[in-house]
Amino acid sequence: MPLLSDRATDRFRRFILPGLAFKAVVIGGGYATGREIAEFFLPAGPWGGLAAMLLATLIWGAVAAATFHFAHMTGARDYRTFFKALLGRGWFLFEAAYALFIVVILAVFGAAAGAIGAATLGLPPLVGTLALMAAIVACVAAGNAGVERVFVWVSVLLYATYAAFLLLALTTVGDRIAHAFAMAPPPAPDWPLGGIVYAGYNIVGAVMILPVTRHFRSGRDAVIAGAIAAPLAMAPALLFFIGMTAFLPDIASAVLPSDHMLVRLGHPAFHLLFQAMIFAALLESGSGAVHAVNERVAHAHGRTALSPALRALVALALLAPCMLLADRVGLVTLIASGYRLLAWLLILIYVLPLLLAILLPRMRAANRLEHS
Repeated sequence: MPLLSDRATDRFRRFILPGLAFKAVVIGGGYATGREIAEFFLPAGPWGGLAAMLLATLIWGAVAAATFHFAHMTGARDYRTFFKALLGRGWFLFEAAYALFIVVILAVFGAAAGAIGAATLGLPPLVGTLALMAAIVACVAAGNAGVERVFVWVSVLLYATYAAFLLLALTTVGDRIAHAFAMAPPPAPDWPLGGIVYAGYNIVGAVMILPVTRHFRSGRDAVIAGAIAAPLAMAPALLFFIGMTAFLPDIASAVLPSDHMLVRLGHPAFHLLFQAMIFAALLESGSGAVHAVNERVAHAHGRTALSPALRALVALALLAPCMLLADRVGLVTLIASGYRLLAWLLILIYVLPLLLAILLPRMRAANRLEHS
């Protein structure tokens, strides 16, 4: 039995943990609150939104598998090493894009935490933002092992809460969900755009979680883990999207769609549980983003790891200026404007070069074989 347990643990770390980590950095403030889903999928309607989600999942799976495989081949365990191998002297282009990405997502997380505190407990928004900052600092100070534990345990809470939410929605407003799908017009021709943009800026999560890929034993492990990561990350969004259709069209403009729905479903205890889950999701997303920076700093200075105090100091220096933006810019504005720019920037300097790096050697080998 111990041998079987060790084998199961090994397989979990190789195949499932990267997916939970990817889900952790993807879910963030806009996904967990439903704001990103409203922004990128609801405009296409019920069926178009589902199609766009499937497209985003396929993109995530392909790019995550390619990312993990390339990282395994090059021995990259942080994003700086990865992009030095991928872009050569142009690696700094990703560093600049990632700096912009970090500012936007941490500001979104801070804004979401503040909005949750205000909506649920009536607290000033700054209180929720500061509470999230403190929790992220404490988490990343524990290093790889601590961050991985957060990924696992928050995932248990998250999947269970989303499943319970869908069950509650189906038993309470199931007729309205069915009506929304039955009466939905055909998807507009531009429905793929939402899936491409959403996948584009979120796929950077595959690079952010490279520290957890140290458990891979082969390129095959990397590809399998990448393929599994995509549905693991999209499943909660799918459950949430189905429930959201019952509240169209008003929910499309809600700053906190989750709060909009839960108030109308009328279960105060579950409402509190869901908001606690969102805070936990913000914690794991923020921890993943900041942990990636800590690992980059450590490897850039030739260290295998930073001390807990130094990790906490780097985290605080990063979080404080970024999250203070949350007081100045609203959640909807950040997601609508900042994320679209990041999506196309990351596709240009990350996704396209990665796919070329993976595909060109294979095409050349096939061409040589054909002419031999």
